[in-house]
Amino acid sequence: MTTIGTQIKGWLSLLPQFTFKNFAEVLILAFIIYEFLLLIQKSHAWTLLKGIIVILLFTFFAFIFKMDVILWILEKVSAVAVIAGIVIFQPELRDALERLGKQPIVPKMIMTDEENGIDRNTISEISKAAFTMGRVKTGALMVIERKDDLQSWIDTGIKIDGEVTAALLINIFEKNTPLHDGAVIIRGTKVTAATCLLPLSDNMSISKDLGTRHRAAIGMSEKNDSYTVVVSEETGNVSLAKDGILYRMNDYDMLMKELSVLVASSGNKSKRFFGRHRKEKANGK
Repeated sequence: MTTIGTQIKGWLSLLPQFTFKNFAEVLILAFIIYEFLLLIQKSHAWTLLKGIIVILLFTFFAFIFKMDVILWILEKVSAVAVIAGIVIFQPELRDALERLGKQPIVPKMIMTDEENGIDRNTISEISKAAFTMGRVKTGALMVIERKDDLQSWIDTGIKIDGEVTAALLINIFEKNTPLHDGAVIIRGTKVTAATCLLPLSDNMSISKDLGTRHRAAIGMSEKNDSYTVVVSEETGNVSLAKDGILYRMNDYDMLMKELSVLVASSGNKSKRFFGRHRKEKANGK
């Protein structure tokens, strides 16, 4: 019995000592990897990442079965592959660094929902404006901020900071007016900015019948958890983009039902801690 215990102690002594420092390093690396995967999940780079995983699996099997020629080729191209990876993921890396740079050094410890919440009257005004513009075929893009901070897109437009009303939204998107081109971004009960530039989706499966305005709405919902209400200038149809998918809204009640989720989510807790947290994205299907 003593011999077995001695052998076990000997085996355990061969294992590396796991200290608090090692534990902290593992947590930091796990967080960085998780944030990176979350960042590229809804971009074209996600498909490229899956291709890289296939190559890594192929390399693993080549190593197991000792395919010397293939391993030699992979060894020679590995240095180039690192540079190629940086080039491929350049937009995502740049976006991550920009988000990191815009984070406050000292985050707000407590933020009440009243500071950034949306109420039922606000979504009613948005829905009313959407279908009023749809009847006269006035194109519109209205982005509703949720948990993810949209400040980088707000900065591309003209500051408004006006209370959300149907009349204000309709006047902004009136044809041939200075503010009608681009999108408005709504934060809580305020129209924060107008003429904002949105990212276009590069999803090739999107119908060719959809124009730039709809691609911008889908592209915005691919980048963050915002909801975007879009009114078609050609058909007057009203749609809602969320989680990278565009949904046709048949009437005011349908849009109100979809947007009521925003009111419900803002009313779950009276306070949120440590500023904004990234919300897990639903598949929207």
